[in-house]
Amino acid sequence: MSALESLECPVCGSLYDPRVPQTICAACVSPLLCQYDLAALKRELDRDAFAARPRGIWRWHEMLPVLDPSHQMTLGEGDTPLIKADRLAGALGLRHLYIKDEGRNPTGTFKARGLCMAVAKALELGLRELWMPTAGNAGSALAAYAARAGIQAYVFMPADAPEIYQREVMAYGARLERLPGFLDQVGERAEKQAREQGWFGVATFKEPYRVEGKKTMGLELAEAFKWRLPEVILYPTGGGTGLVGMWKAFRELEALGWLEGPLPKLVAVQPEGCAPVVRALEKGHERISLWRRPRTAAHGLRVPKVFADRLVLKAVRESTGRGVVVSEVEIQEARTELGQVEGLSACLEGAATWAGLKRLVKEGWLPAEARIVLFNTGTGLKQAVGRN
Repeated sequence: MSALESLECPVCGSLYDPRVPQTICAACVSPLLCQYDLAALKRELDRDAFAARPRGIWRWHEMLPVLDPSHQMTLGEGDTPLIKADRLAGALGLRHLYIKDEGRNPTGTFKARGLCMAVAKALELGLRELWMPTAGNAGSALAAYAARAGIQAYVFMPADAPEIYQREVMAYGARLERLPGFLDQVGERAEKQAREQGWFGVATFKEPYRVEGKKTMGLELAEAFKWRLPEVILYPTGGGTGLVGMWKAFRELEALGWLEGPLPKLVAVQPEGCAPVVRALEKGHERISLWRRPRTAAHGLRVPKVFADRLVLKAVRESTGRGVVVSEVEIQEARTELGQVEGLSACLEGAATWAGLKRLVKEGWLPAEARIVLFNTGTGLKQAVGRN
């Protein structure tokens, strides 16, 4: 059974009941985070027992928020491969480079983890109509898991979102509406309609459970590295759910006493046409300001306003990590190299991490012996089709 105890505001410490639908802390306008009885888990669980369980994110169910096992629905998400990229490593004079390939998830991206968890918990809480604004892949994942759960999804996209994502959302039976403007503007326009209709929102960090699904990426990394985490993780950063989720996983594993050695440095990688997180990190800001006129072909990184800005900055800074910005040309070249050198079908967002790594090596920021993980957050096939 899940050891979920409460939902907590990380800003003011207020506690909320996870047995009823919750959104954000009204006082702090902050996301809520799940809190577990880690002391009980430390007594009852053996870290090595997880390897013997059936594969997928639900093998970590004690550390996930769904209370009733009957709601642990799945399409086969999680336990994606960790690929050792020796040829790419050698080109940079590195010894230990790995790529976590999230393109193997259902709907082809890491979004499956978060939306599986959000929809499963919504089903448990009796919610039957869900909505979100999205640049593409999150909408596809919501639509797929809503279909699996037998509930209705409403997806709002910027009018210029690639057609491939629009078709995918409709193929799973979700209702799609395209609105003018960037993602933050689409969300604001859609929210009024959703509120009038009584739909429950599952936008990034506007509910507490998507981040728990993303947390499983960190749990899998810890197990794959035999509980001695890599020194550096490069992650393509839009809304920042993956960064916050993995850092939460590492802190929980640390509290359980399961980790051997220090925590990794987290590196947020963003394109030069939309880099609000990196700008805030470099300027020492406590909040992340709106990035005006965002431009990038990596639509998943075209997030001009980061709602969970305090949590994203805290995760990177606590890890003594940093941000790095890459150009559109570097991203395109990186995707070609990942395909032609390692045979990896990378999305543009994932390719940005390889471009970012090359910049860090050039700066001398990384020692050659460091164990480094790049996250490819989705298959490159959708973007390849989308160009035709």
